[in-house]
Amino acid sequence: MSRAIFKFFSSLRLTVVCLAFGVALVFLGTLAQVNEGLYQAQAQWFRSFFVWWGPSGAGWHVPVFPGGYLLGSVLLVNLIAAHVSRFQFTWRKFGIHLTHFGIIVLLVGQLATDMLSHESQISLKKGETRQYSEGFRRYELVFLTDAPEANNDRIVAIPHTMLKPGAEIRNENLPFTVRVQNYYVNSELRRRGPMVDTGPPPATQGIGPQAVVTPLAESKDMDAKNTPSAIIELGGPQGSLGTWLVSPDISGEQEFTVDGKLWRVTLRPERHYLPYTVKLLSTKYEVYPGTDTPKNFQSRVRIENPGRGENREVDIYMNNPLRYEGQTFYQQQMDRVFVDENRGSVLEVVRNPGWLTPYFGCILVGAGMAYQFLLHLVGFVTKKRTARA
Repeated sequence: MSRAIFKFFSSLRLTVVCLAFGVALVFLGTLAQVNEGLYQAQAQWFRSFFVWWGPSGAGWHVPVFPGGYLLGSVLLVNLIAAHVSRFQFTWRKFGIHLTHFGIIVLLVGQLATDMLSHESQISLKKGETRQYSEGFRRYELVFLTDAPEANNDRIVAIPHTMLKPGAEIRNENLPFTVRVQNYYVNSELRRRGPMVDTGPPPATQGIGPQAVVTPLAESKDMDAKNTPSAIIELGGPQGSLGTWLVSPDISGEQEFTVDGKLWRVTLRPERHYLPYTVKLLSTKYEVYPGTDTPKNFQSRVRIENPGRGENREVDIYMNNPLRYEGQTFYQQQMDRVFVDENRGSVLEVVRNPGWLTPYFGCILVGAGMAYQFLLHLVGFVTKKRTARA
């Protein structure tokens, strides 16, 4: 039985089938980006083990096509099994071994990048300091209260993936229960008009009685951003504390009191805290003469890291990122509305533990092919000279 399994995974037919499915996956996944958007198409087709399908509005889905993770994993196993079964280690085959090892590094590195890498951003105005970055499309429901330590907040964050209608969320650090009545992936908020909006308000507490929330279809455009909102009910030992409307469009935090203690609630982009601070000192925005085409975006920032006793200034500009503490800071965009003294800057923050694997894998593949080519070239030249002699 084990011999049959090993023979199956080392088969060249399996290689051909996986490559054929891979070509079809790239083609179909690229077409899917038209209707599903880039990020959703990547998640459904390439960053998954199966592509799932189900009728619109149905609560069930079935796998209809192998996803990128499954095809990559099978190809990796196939490559290793085929190499073990067909190749013996000799110096004449060293280039082939090196090339295969480089391909394995590329496959493993790509899988590690997809599963472990993380992207976020830091938005700064001149003179502003931040110690966290924010997610692009991920949000969190946050409850804050004063901590025993001075000038600190105790924070309880609930990821947006848990905010499903009907969900009841309990946390040992919260003296109340959170019940999700509604969650809208994309929405629009406006102030309630007393003569126009005659229906009931979306919530009873905070800004809820003065607001109107309109659910919108999820935007799948790369340049568009969804604005989620949720209607939650807080329940304490004495019963319901009322309902609240939370959204990133609501400026500030909404306050309420439980057992004599002040709490604040907000729905905001997911935050990733850093062990150091980033302060924007100045910006530079240059375009090519007579056009609006950007020539140079540049931000000068100060990095203060008490843990390492470090305080230094760094320039971040196009094609010149800052690599620091396992993260890479890229110059993403810059405000053009304000003059240089007040212009804001947006830095993209990427954490990718496997960022070196593509370079290492390509070097191994290139070295293996060069070794094998030179070995055959030397052998050919030697045989030719021997034949002439």
